Amino acid sequence: MLDPGHPDIRLAEAIRKWFAKRREHNGIIPALQEFSGIFKEFLLDSLPSRRRQRYGDVDYDWDHRVDTTGATVRWRDRLLGLLHSPYQPTDPALFQEMLASLTIDFRDFVFIDIGSGKGRTLLMSSDYPFRRVIGVELLPALHRVTQENVGKYKSDSQKCFAIESICADARDFVFPHEPTVLYLFNPLPEPGLVQLIANLERSLRKHPRLLLVLYHNPALEHVLAASKQLTKIGGTPQYSIFSSSDADL
Repeated sequence: MLDPGHPDIRLAEAIRKWFAKRREHNGIIPALQEFSGIFKEFLLDSLPSRRRQRYGDVDYDWDHRVDTTGATVRWRDRLLGLLHSPYQPTDPALFQEMLASLTIDFRDFVFIDIGSGKGRTLLMSSDYPFRRVIGVELLPALHRVTQENVGKYKSDSQKCFAIESICADARDFVFPHEPTVLYLFNPLPEPGLVQLIANLERSLRKHPRLLLVLYHNPALEHVLAASKQLTKIGGTPQYSIFSSSDADL
């Protein structure tokens, strides 16, 4: 008999909960169709050619002797990721471009990555003088890798050494009451993102402050655009920037 903490039990429970929510909101046939599409994508992503493609992001790991590539994510975690949001590390050049677009004093801000995966964005953001860096990741396996990466990371350009990885459901995350740069790389399906933004709005109403959102690959930008607490202030086809105020950035 399998132990309740066995990975196969946890995966089966995650699938059961996912299917129950989809069936409740959309009906059984649409839920089955959606899961069929997810499983098809999982099988395609397991092909050797796809895995070789995922190794295309390994240069950053080689340079810093860390493990942030998507190629080494285990099959259980890849399937869990497809049920929530698939793991994909951020390109370093694009990340630098996004932060360069913010004319702020980083020393006044906390950096938060929702859906931080193996922690590449946390490591890259530590090269800027943020007050502190926080990552929130749902999957324990990816969270553990992040902790290992933070311990191993060495860079002559590192300026922030207060890096924290939190293993939790981002929908329940309590935002700190400090000025914040919030990074999103499609970390949640639309219902989860709606809940996250609603929590953020409540936090901003209770504790008004400057908060900037860097939304990479803004497939669900309409969720942020509908917020009365956020205003789009810039971006490119690859990312959008939202602010909690009309600050000139």
